[in-house]
Amino acid sequence: MTDAPAPSRHIPDRLNSRLARLLRSWEVLLLAVAVAIFVVNCFASPYFLNAWNLSDATFNFTEKAMIAFAMALLIIAGEIDLSVASIIALASTAMGLAVQYGAGTAELVGISLAVGLMCGAFNAVFVTVLGLPSIVVTIGTMSLFRGISYIILGDDAFRGYPASFAWFGQGYIVWVITVEMLFFVVFAVIYGVVLHRTNFGRAVYAIGNNPTSALFSGIRVQRVKFILFLLTGVMSGFAALCLTSRLGSTRPSIASGMELEVVTMVVLGGVNILGGSGSIPGVVIAAFVMGLVTFGLGLLNVPGIVMSVFIGLLLIGVIALPRLWAMLAKGSAI
Repeated sequence: MTDAPAPSRHIPDRLNSRLARLLRSWEVLLLAVAVAIFVVNCFASPYFLNAWNLSDATFNFTEKAMIAFAMALLIIAGEIDLSVASIIALASTAMGLAVQYGAGTAELVGISLAVGLMCGAFNAVFVTVLGLPSIVVTIGTMSLFRGISYIILGDDAFRGYPASFAWFGQGYIVWVITVEMLFFVVFAVIYGVVLHRTNFGRAVYAIGNNPTSALFSGIRVQRVKFILFLLTGVMSGFAALCLTSRLGSTRPSIASGMELEVVTMVVLGGVNILGGSGSIPGVVIAAFVMGLVTFGLGLLNVPGIVMSVFIGLLLIGVIALPRLWAMLAKGSAI
């Protein structure tokens, strides 16, 4: 008598399709790219795998990623804020000015966040109340906010920050884990939960896909957008806090060009520049990809201008790639 063969385990079709979608997702592809870049950097420089060097590499993306989390929600909702780097400059200038009058660390934290909040509200009023295009408004405030910093500082710099203030940008939690890295993880979790697990996040997606339908569905579209501009402003103020703490000084040129890197990080993370789709995990992986690339190029003594060219090409490529793919798919179908 022969033993009956063991029944084969049946994998439900739904599970199969979900796994297939996951493997074809942009986040998985981006994760593979991150691993590949990590391996290439290991062979490119003997200093790459040093624990302290890798810890320093996190400074290449943590401050930008904090803003990128809020920017991701804003872009998913169909808007954009190009003034984030100038908000950093204005918040940093306000902190430097306050230091000259004896402000302590607690006051500096409040000032930076308050300036970020006010700048976000300023942008939000023009976009949500007056109905102006966000790209036009924030290009204007990009010049306005940084111009105020130049008026206050000129060619000078503010220094003399309290010793305790350095904790935000130079402190370590344990061994090589920086305070900024801790903030990065905390904000990633918070924004991930807000976008993917709350009604507010579902409202953001609905607005990005069709604001008119969202409005008739009972979603207060303008209020949601107003909140998103506030969040982007506050996160810019928090990034100003960390960046100023790390540098130990304030100049009006601080964070110049950072808005391009923030937008690139968001779009590279799979957020549709036209709104309606995207994820926080994708932005997290994109932050690591950009950090690994810039750190690896830095170890190879690649000039900063070359990195800027690379970031620009990366932004154009990521935006153009879906359109090119669709055109090729349409051509093959014909």
